Amino acid sequence: MTPARRHDDLSGGGGPSSSEAAPSLAPVRIREVAEHAGVSVGTVSNTINHPERVRPALRERVLQAITTLGFVPNQHARVLTGATSNVIGLVVLDIASPFYMGVAHAVEQAARRNGQVVLLCDSEGDPRREQELLTMLSAQRVRGVILAPARGVSAAAHYRAVHAELPMVLLDYPGSSGLCTITVDHEQGGRLAATMLLERGHERIGYIAGPRRLRQFEQRARGARAVLAEAGLDPDMAFIPVHTRGIGISDGESAARRLLSATKSDEWPTAIFCGNDMLAFGAYRALIAAGASVPGDIALVGYDDIEFAKDWVVPLSTVRQPIAELGIAAAHLLDQQTSAAHTHEHVELVLTPEVVPRSSSHPASR
Repeated sequence: MTPARRHDDLSGGGGPSSSEAAPSLAPVRIREVAEHAGVSVGTVSNTINHPERVRPALRERVLQAITTLGFVPNQHARVLTGATSNVIGLVVLDIASPFYMGVAHAVEQAARRNGQVVLLCDSEGDPRREQELLTMLSAQRVRGVILAPARGVSAAAHYRAVHAELPMVLLDYPGSSGLCTITVDHEQGGRLAATMLLERGHERIGYIAGPRRLRQFEQRARGARAVLAEAGLDPDMAFIPVHTRGIGISDGESAARRLLSATKSDEWPTAIFCGNDMLAFGAYRALIAAGASVPGDIALVGYDDIEFAKDWVVPLSTVRQPIAELGIAAAHLLDQQTSAAHTHEHVELVLTPEVVPRSSSHPASR
């Protein structure tokens, strides 16, 4: 039997081909890609191994040739030769969350422009699962990782230790870490939500706070409490937090049920601020099941402004996070870091949220 030709090892050269192999079984070789794109073999190799070294227009031409010819890189051989991987890891807290899927989409688009691909992983908010994924990604010699941490801000030293082995950007990690981070001013986001509700006459606000380990939710609460205090209200009386185990719809629904069952209906808060939009959707279900109307009896405000928010049964007022900008900036920071490791200086970027009023937060009627 005639052996099929092997794939190139992408280290810049290619072994002799078998003239006896049937054309239909022969993999495309790196020299064929170079000829198709009108460039040298070295340029093709750099496009795959070190895309930052190739001019964007030339890199795009090579990538188009790779796509047209169906060239398949031998990733295993690239690892053995010590070549820089074109794969980056993205580890999120909840792969089902529209927020993280929006971030993932932006990361993928930015990575594609850099000649890279994204391996998406879900830690499910579990620090042990997160560590397993980081260990696996390191073993796979990925170029680097964008991580939405499952651990609290006190784990900064842990992430710095991981970074010593695996280049990393922390996504939506509030607080100083000594690493590259990209996040949103969540305290300002909480202030925006509370200010909107106060302006609409709400002075007793429930807060579905999300898991205690996620500091973003704590910062949103801090901003809301500050606004209430500045308005002359006692935050301990005017702001009623309920924590959840997760960040999905079912978590918001159970938290809202607990919030309502803690008091008589005439003592319910006139508004509920939720730590994200998915929690708000769950809260809406619980409110309707309890016989409350939104916003007639209780106003509702979310956080994130995911795609579904404007099309919900009652269009959801929310605090918009710049989701696409988060993903693009994270990918850019990781690419800078891995392309110039010896000269790179870590930066901590903080983006600004904005309030989006919709009909779910109409003025208080009680």
